Amino acid sequence: MVLAAVSGCASHAPAVAVRAASNAEAADEAALFDGVHFSVAEPADAIVRVVGPKMTCTGTLVADDRVLTAHHCLVERGDHGEFLPKLVDASIVQVELGGDYLPWGTVGVRAIVAPPCGEAGGRGDVAVLVLERKLVGMTPFAVRLEQPPVRGERLDPMGFGRCAASPSGIRRRNRDGGPLDTLHSGTFDMSASICPGDSGGPVLARTTNAVVGVVSLSAMDSDESTSALSVMARIDAFRSMFVYARSISDGADPADLPPLSCDP
Repeated sequence: MVLAAVSGCASHAPAVAVRAASNAEAADEAALFDGVHFSVAEPADAIVRVVGPKMTCTGTLVADDRVLTAHHCLVERGDHGEFLPKLVDASIVQVELGGDYLPWGTVGVRAIVAPPCGEAGGRGDVAVLVLERKLVGMTPFAVRLEQPPVRGERLDPMGFGRCAASPSGIRRRNRDGGPLDTLHSGTFDMSASICPGDSGGPVLARTTNAVVGVVSLSAMDSDESTSALSVMARIDAFRSMFVYARSISDGADPADLPPLSCDP
């Protein structure tokens, strides 16, 4: 098995604006955006699918208009599929809501915030999407920025990935995790069952369900039950990224903000 970035590149169905309703009551409950309460959402719906023209990844709602994901999911590709350091235009990225292949809602992206490293995985493989509108009524996941993950801490990833031998259809899945093995300056290593498309998915502390990292690189085979070496990007090493994203959400012009750094 080869350690590789695990953003998905499978084709996907066209996004739909709202969940199909079977009757008038269901239609009244459909999530319509623009400040309308998401009465159809469940807590796990804060884990979302990030979709671009050439990739599908996973993300986590960490504020009502911000989604945490992986940097390498959001960069241009070279002629041979290699990751380039240039971010794609935010307008071509969509966030799909719901846990199944067909989303019950979508929302656009107005800005991408990422450090100037990590475009091919590893340290700096983190990014925040600032959404076009707030997702009112959905409960964001907590992010643990002040306390780094520690060796031996038990962690669990989640994602929309699909391995070759996985059951048909793309669905949000709880992945087998385990204890953190080795901690590095911007990443940590652990064994986990990861599939293509899980990139950017949250790595959750088992005791608190807070996000401590995102899926970045993993050794994979065709079986989604295979637990193998995985490299997760730490979020506590890039706290300034979250501050920048909040500033943009509050109305700041990204051009007026100083550049992010990859220095410790």
